[in-house]
Order: sequence, then structure tokens, then C-alpha cells
Amino acid sequence: MNRKVDLTNDKILKSLITLALPIMGTSFIQMAYNLTDMLWIGRMGSLAVAAVGTASFFNWLGQSLMMLSKSGAEICVSQSYGRKDLTDAKLYAKSAIQFGIILSLVYTLVLVIFKEQFIGFFKLNSPEVVTMAETYLLVISLGMVFNFINPILTGLFNGLGDSKIPFRINTVGLIFNMIFDPILIFGFGPIPSLGVLGAALATISAQLVVTILFLIHIKKQNLHLFEFNIISKIETSHINKIVKLSFPVALQNGLFCSFSMMIGRIIAFHGDTAIAVQKVGSQIEAISWMTAGGFSTAISAFIGQNYGAKKYNRIISGYKIALSVVSIIGIFATLLLVLGATPLFKIFINEPEALNLGVTYLEILGISQLFMCIEITTSGAFNGLGRTTLPAIISIVLTGLRVPFSAILSKPSILGLNGVWWTITISSILKGIILLILFITLIIKNKKFKESFELV
Repeated sequence: MNRKVDLTNDKILKSLITLALPIMGTSFIQMAYNLTDMLWIGRMGSLAVAAVGTASFFNWLGQSLMMLSKSGAEICVSQSYGRKDLTDAKLYAKSAIQFGIILSLVYTLVLVIFKEQFIGFFKLNSPEVVTMAETYLLVISLGMVFNFINPILTGLFNGLGDSKIPFRINTVGLIFNMIFDPILIFGFGPIPSLGVLGAALATISAQLVVTILFLIHIKKQNLHLFEFNIISKIETSHINKIVKLSFPVALQNGLFCSFSMMIGRIIAFHGDTAIAVQKVGSQIEAISWMTAGGFSTAISAFIGQNYGAKKYNRIISGYKIALSVVSIIGIFATLLLVLGATPLFKIFINEPEALNLGVTYLEILGISQLFMCIEITTSGAFNGLGRTTLPAIISIVLTGLRVPFSAILSKPSILGLNGVWWTITISSILKGIILLILFITLIIKNKKFKESFELV
């Protein structure tokens, strides 16, 4: 497997960047799935955007459940590979996939049964929006198994140091989605216009294509990591280890989604247009946090393998390099969102009211981009060491505080809708600063790192 990067021996900058770039590319592809939907759905009007944005919260919540399998497996595989224990790595891979499939089927059943109650939580103002949201939620729930399996397979390849294959396969899925999104949404030839339903069908079809391509590659290359029978005995000890490491990350993501849903309800008080603005704005803002998320995955795999190999000096150097790169990304994102807010938002929605609200959203959220990038990358560094609890606690507490502060500051007599945006920005800044301080403190106090760490 000459595609893998030797994270424990190659030059640090070269190996980290070589691993990170395809992961970042894959992250951009995942972001592009959502942006493509928003781009075409936005042409149907802000009500359609509000419907998809509302239903997408439950897709996001599903990703949190998926993390119960993915995060721990990625850590265990990378550390096992660093120890040269390929047998253990294979057992972790099998357990992750088995557990992910079970979770996806259970979650699908829940969404199908309770879709009306879930959409009803947001108390949307327009019956048309409610109907579109329920339709979108039903269709994407039927493809949930692919939405679980694809990130898990991507994480397993990343844990091995092979990030190019997931990038290539996910790229094909994106191209498929970009082609079929407008065809199914607006119709083409004999294909009727399906609107929101078409967007959902295009998305789950693209995810199915990605899953098939992963399976074809695994079969063709005869990869040792995947030499197992998926319906064989479940290794409870390996699943327990995966869940133990994954739980803080999954809980963090799940609560983050839940808090965002509560904030979404606060935003809904200001009208359906406000919901559409938040949805589109968050997708644009994803330019930075998806990039940082890709680098976070890279540094997690890098640290995981070197921690397994007991090469602590490489961990310190790798983290410094990662932090430098994402800081540049964060500064660039700030400049882009603050200075380019109007042309960026116009790409998706050009309705006067939505545009004015959207520009303000991007300008306020743009201030926090550097700190958000630091937070995400440092969380990945903690995860690579197997220390998943501390960053999860910090994130849960500060993200949870967004709910009451958003409710208070968004009152018309205070800041109105902008109070929600300022609450998100301030909490992101605090998370970045606190996690950076805690990681440096952990390294300084850890005996394994004392000889390697040089405070600069």
C-alpha cells in the first residue's frame, strides 16, 4: 500500500501535509454536498432552504451517533498500526463497521416513525415549510446506513495513513451529486421537477455510490485491514474500547446538535427567513471549520501512530506545524467572511431581507474563525492521545451556554437576532483559547513529553 504515509518515520512536515491535504479535500467535499444542495434549493426560495435546513439537524444528529463508532475506531486503528499490531487493527475495523450498521438501522427506524414530531419541535410558521421538511427528512433517513458507513470507512483509511483513497472516492460522490441535484430538483427532459424531494434523492444516491466504490476498492486491493466477515461474531471487548474512546466525542457532537436545535428554535421566533439565513450562513462558514476538521483528523492520526510508536518528540513538532497551518486558514477565513460577506451570501440567496441578515451573520461569525480553527485542531490532538474527555467537556459547557445567552441577547430590546450570532462568536473564541492552554499544560506536565517539549 504505497499510498499510505509513514507517519512515524517520514519528515514531519511532509508526512503531515501529505496526509492532511486529502483529508481536508474530503472535508471540503462533504461541505460541498451541503453547499450544492443549498445552491440549488436556494433558487427555490428561502422557504425551501428553511425546510431543508430544519430537516438537516437530524442528519447532523445522526452523524453524532455515527461518531460512537468512527472516532474510537480511528484512534484504535492508528495506535495499533503504530505498534505494528495489524491483527488488532483489523478487529477494531470490523467492530466499527458492525456497530455503525446497527446504529444506522436503529436511527433510521426512529426517524421514520417520529418524523412529524421531530419537525414539529421547531414550531415552523409555514405549513408548506413543514411539509417539505418532513419529506426531506423521510427520504434522507432511508439512506442513513450509507451516511454512517462512508465516514467510518474514511476514518479507517485515515487511521492507516491512507487519506488519498477516501478523497478520490468522495470526489466521485460529489460529482454525482452536483450533476443530479439540479436534474432532480428542477427536472430535465422526462424527469419531472421534484423540488426538495429531488435534493434528498440526489444526496442519498450519491452516498450509495460512495459506499459501492469503497467496497469495490477494498475487494480489488484485497486489503488486510478489511479481511473479515461482516456477519461474524461481534467482538464486544473491541466495541467497548471503541465506545469508551468515542463516547465523549459523540456526546459532544450530539449535544452540539441539540443545542443548535434549541438555538434554531430561538431563531425561528424571528421568522422563516432567519432560519434560512442561519442555514446558508453556516454552510459558508464551513469553509474554515471543515478545513480545520480535516486537519484535526490528520493530526489525530499522526499523533495516534506516533503515540503508539512512543515517538513523543514527533507529536510535539506535528502539533506545532498543524497549529501554524490552521492559524493561517483561520485568519484567511476571517478576512473572507468579513470583507466578502455580501458577494458570498448573494451566491445562495439574493432576496433583500435575507441578504441583509446574512451579511451581518457572516461579519459577526467571521471574527471567531481563528479561534474556532485552533479549537478543532487541538481537539484532534487530544483525541490522538486517547484523551477525548477533556475537549468534549469544554465544548459541551461553552456550547451549552449558547442557549440561555442566545435567548437573553436575542430579545428585541437588547440585540435582536444579532444576539444569537454574538453568543456563538464569543463562545468559539473562549473554546479556542481554553483548549490551547489545556493542551500545552498537559504536554508540559506529562513525563513522557518533558524531554521533548520546548516552549517557544
